[in-house]
Amino acid sequence: MRVNLKTLGCRLNEAELENWAQNFQKNGHQIVKATDEADLVVLNTCAVTGEAVRKSRQSIRRIHRGNPKAKLVVSGCYASLKPEEVAESLGVDLVVLNQNKDQLVTLAETELDLKSMPQLSTEPGEVALFSRGRQRAFVKVQDGCRYRCTFCIVTHARGEERSRPIRDIIEEINHLHNQGIQEVILTGVHLGGYGSDLEQNLAELVKTILSETTLPRLRLGSLEPWDLPEDFFQLFKNSRLMPHLHLPLQSGSDSVLRRMARRCKTEEFSQIINEARRVVPNINITTDIIVGFPGESEGEWQESYRFIKQTGFGHIHIFTYSPREGTKASTLPNQLTQAVKKERSQKLHQLASAMKHAFLGQQVGREEAILWEGNIDSIGSENATIYGYTPNYTRVSTATKNAAKLINSVQIACLDEISAEGGHIESTV
Repeated sequence: MRVNLKTLGCRLNEAELENWAQNFQKNGHQIVKATDEADLVVLNTCAVTGEAVRKSRQSIRRIHRGNPKAKLVVSGCYASLKPEEVAESLGVDLVVLNQNKDQLVTLAETELDLKSMPQLSTEPGEVALFSRGRQRAFVKVQDGCRYRCTFCIVTHARGEERSRPIRDIIEEINHLHNQGIQEVILTGVHLGGYGSDLEQNLAELVKTILSETTLPRLRLGSLEPWDLPEDFFQLFKNSRLMPHLHLPLQSGSDSVLRRMARRCKTEEFSQIINEARRVVPNINITTDIIVGFPGESEGEWQESYRFIKQTGFGHIHIFTYSPREGTKASTLPNQLTQAVKKERSQKLHQLASAMKHAFLGQQVGREEAILWEGNIDSIGSENATIYGYTPNYTRVSTATKNAAKLINSVQIACLDEISAEGGHIESTV
């Protein structure tokens, strides 16, 4: 069977997609890039916002319309929250709930009577990752979350915390590295809670990975700020752990944070950021902010805006609050109008853009090791512009005639200037 894999949403979904790709290949199926080439399409959906649900529904319709003969398997958070609704969607042949994701390939083969060809099975990994122009691999280390932030529907969709054994993670990372992967990002719904069910913790996992693999670059996915142990930043003394942290703040107002049931208030957050910047040179701190949370007064909004501005971030993911059925926040009084949320979102986007520009300006003139990424098959012999990332996750481009040689290598580049559109830095290798 020719299998096409698609995902919406978080890095955890991407990690799961790669795992499915490898398992399909092990069983003799072929991974293809285009939906219209596939006999089977697998879609990993998202439900973090109302917009994510809309895109998930839209993707189901688009896949069926583009290739009505292909069998369609749908999984992910939207599929787990609304399985009957998804099952009734035109073209859907099988719904796999989040708790059964590890068995998706087996379930698809059994329920849909897929014809595998073991004699054609391949060593998985290279085709699945590199054919999509990706030189970084997402590795899922845990699932689920013990906390119940009032706005979050993902904890309902993902269930209780479950951690993978360290040995399994080490084995997967070494396998990926042997296939040519230079960088791994550890992901989970509640990454900082890794090991809560195994009497282990994230720091132990990171130390073991750094000691028992030779992977050049290791990154951490999104981490709740209250999860960081006291000596956490000492881990970054190993230069293979990349100096970038995504720490979701969600609001810069303590009264809003209380309504969100967040466990880290602004003073604690400031202490964490100051410690990170003191201990880890040139670290990039990025964050998430929810705009227009129920009851967010003008005073709370101004308080939040000031705190975000004084803290400074390399990048902000900005989410306009949308009620999610089944969450406590959806029942709170004083839901804001779309006009107010839009106005605040626009103002925060302007601030985020200015902060990102300032951060990029601090990087200009530096020499950094860049992991160059892209799809080698799409690079011609003429000058090509390719992109990559510095250790602190600054996006960089370079114009080169040697793209095929650069891709999937780590090379020193001089960061010359901020690009005209302001989104990345142009460099010289």
